[in-house]
Amino acid sequence: MKAAIEEWRHWLEGSTHPFQVITDHKNLEYIKSAKRLNPHQAHWSLFFTRFQFTVTYRPGSKNSKADALSRRHDRPLTDHQPESILPPSIIIAPDTLDLMDEIQREQRNEPAPQGCPANKQYVPSRLRLRVMQWVHTSLCSGHPGISHTLHLTQNSFWWPAMVKDVTNYVKSCFVCAQSKTPKELPSGLLQPLPIPQRPWSHLSVDFVTDLPPSDGFTPILVIIDCFSKACRLIPLKGLPTAMDTAQAMFHNVFRIYGIPEDIVSERGTQFTSQVWKAFCKQLDINVSLTSGYHPQSNGQVERLNQEIGRYLRSYCGREQHRWSEFLPWAEYAQKAFIHWSYTVPMRARIPTPHVPVVWRTITSTCCRRLDSP
Repeated sequence: MKAAIEEWRHWLEGSTHPFQVITDHKNLEYIKSAKRLNPHQAHWSLFFTRFQFTVTYRPGSKNSKADALSRRHDRPLTDHQPESILPPSIIIAPDTLDLMDEIQREQRNEPAPQGCPANKQYVPSRLRLRVMQWVHTSLCSGHPGISHTLHLTQNSFWWPAMVKDVTNYVKSCFVCAQSKTPKELPSGLLQPLPIPQRPWSHLSVDFVTDLPPSDGFTPILVIIDCFSKACRLIPLKGLPTAMDTAQAMFHNVFRIYGIPEDIVSERGTQFTSQVWKAFCKQLDINVSLTSGYHPQSNGQVERLNQEIGRYLRSYCGREQHRWSEFLPWAEYAQKAFIHWSYTVPMRARIPTPHVPVVWRTITSTCCRRLDSP
């Protein structure tokens, strides 16, 4: 409106009769009576005082003359959808189509070649990128590495040169490049910890701190079973005391998996206090503290902390206050991983409870009394 009045200022300024401005923008009716204006609007209001006019609202359906003049007539109207300027390979958006149904429809044009396993779904060439993207970026997988992504893909799908395609896809994943950290080990001779003989008998414990608040939670208590590599991720309202740590361990680990034999932890105040030592002594748990300023002594839980950070950065990088919502998914993804350094049978997930000394003494005493005449 201001541009039009400026264009015909030599006709409108100084007119003895007010002219009428017809617009489909209803808010412009109050432009001359508005009291709270920003600097631009105040400058325009001062300009409008030089003219006598009234603003009349007319819906766009009835304002056909001005609407027709505002359209470009040099471009023909077309019914087809315009083509995207971005190649499909870099477009990441939710797919509303059922992937399996689309694979089966595409197989009519590209049937499975000879040598395709009978228990695998052949993926035509046009849909292979979508399958790899779906497997790699799913919440249940958590942007894993090449080996894990290949294993998850081979569970249900097959196509020639699958290993090469999956390797190239994971190496070119932009989210992985941003969120993952280097895994090179430091030089030097490492002294290994004792090898556990059953699940949940030897635990490694640590805290992940300095996180943004998420539903009132700030740190994470990270617990990993050194035998099966299963983990528990417990969000906490704040950095706990020794008593709070003992209660969290009992309610989230001991109550479910049994009492362990050994717990490896850093030298924080929670694990060096007399409360923690008395708690572990009462349950016949050995307390193992790492070397000072040497986190590699507790390497399993430190490595798990890196994976947790990578997972949370992958899914809530721009919404960091939502990390507590994704924490259960991170725990599920870590438990679903296959650790290639050893074979984990299904029975490794089923714990054999550790019986403290006091209960072993009571049991042996009762057995002797039953055996005595």
